[in-house]
Amino acid sequence: MLNAITGQQVSIVSPQPGTTADPIEKPMELLPLGPIVFIDTAGIDDEGALGDLRKQRSESALDRIDLGIIVTEAGAWGNYEEKLLEEFNKREVPALVVINKSDVQAPTGTFISEIESKGCAIIACSAKTGDGIVEAKDALLRLAQKWGLGGHFESRHLISDLVPPNEVGLLVVPIDSQAPKGRLILPQVMAIRDLLDGGSLPLVCQTEGIEAALKSLNRPPALVVTDSQAFGAVSSLVPEPLLLTSFSVLMARLQGDLAEMAKGAASIATLKDGDTILIAETCTHHPTGDDIGRVKIPAWLQKFVGGRLDFVHTRGRDFPLDLSPYKLVIHCGNCTGNRREMLGRLRRCKEAGVHITNYGLAIAYSLGIFERAMKPFQER
Repeated sequence: MLNAITGQQVSIVSPQPGTTADPIEKPMELLPLGPIVFIDTAGIDDEGALGDLRKQRSESALDRIDLGIIVTEAGAWGNYEEKLLEEFNKREVPALVVINKSDVQAPTGTFISEIESKGCAIIACSAKTGDGIVEAKDALLRLAQKWGLGGHFESRHLISDLVPPNEVGLLVVPIDSQAPKGRLILPQVMAIRDLLDGGSLPLVCQTEGIEAALKSLNRPPALVVTDSQAFGAVSSLVPEPLLLTSFSVLMARLQGDLAEMAKGAASIATLKDGDTILIAETCTHHPTGDDIGRVKIPAWLQKFVGGRLDFVHTRGRDFPLDLSPYKLVIHCGNCTGNRREMLGRLRRCKEAGVHITNYGLAIAYSLGIFERAMKPFQER
């Protein structure tokens, strides 16, 4: 089915159970929705030790999807499909049921009515002959549009709603080991693009250029945004009452739940010597000697607490099933992940009774500039 929709041989097709071992990801453009990623998972009904591992990988993929596709056959709806639908409903993920192999056996009206009664959209097609594949794509688009998912249907903004049209957003972009000359990190690029799309005026400078940038303007910028690592230095260079926040704090709002993650940052005040902190990042960049997650944040937190803290690090898609050992989770901005995945991690932390925040909020709280970093959002 994935091969038919994408028009490429992405997945190995075989009647042998367990052929799909790990989730297979295929990015593509699906207009007018825009860029999307299809994830072809292994089944969640595998048995045995290896099957359990495949099942864990598949269930992990469910935490980051915006729309689910259940591929089945006419008359074949059973416990497996029902469990998948339960997982989607638990995550509030809309589902499209695709009845494949309709060239062999077409679904009856009774079967279609049974599926529709579960609140699912349904389409019959044949991946082998290609019949119904165009209709399946159209059904995906209609479902995405109905739920306001991603692409051109997405109305969330990173920064443009904070900077009115024709007003200046001053972006402070330091050059350091993680963003050397010739490179901008993704949230910086996203901020520039969003300001342009909103008719606002992005002005970009390094930390050393803040004073000159402010003097060059005939009116104050509507908002100053800095890399979180430079929060302390930039805060001293940007006079109040100018509004100031960081790219990471903006990402907390875009990708997660800013209010919930702000509560997580405030819980830093309750940390004590010996507590264990989980630092999670979704990207897999090569750590440097002054890495923000492995060096800078631990140093700032331990200075704030006045004691020793234990730190555990995860990267990429890895996120512990058991969160009970941790007093606090500090997440990266999640610029390489998606909001669904971030909300899933927030949900799991809440269920475990563990506070969660992100890099920018944790840094702002540790440096004593948390209230200032949150002020741009409180004034809206």
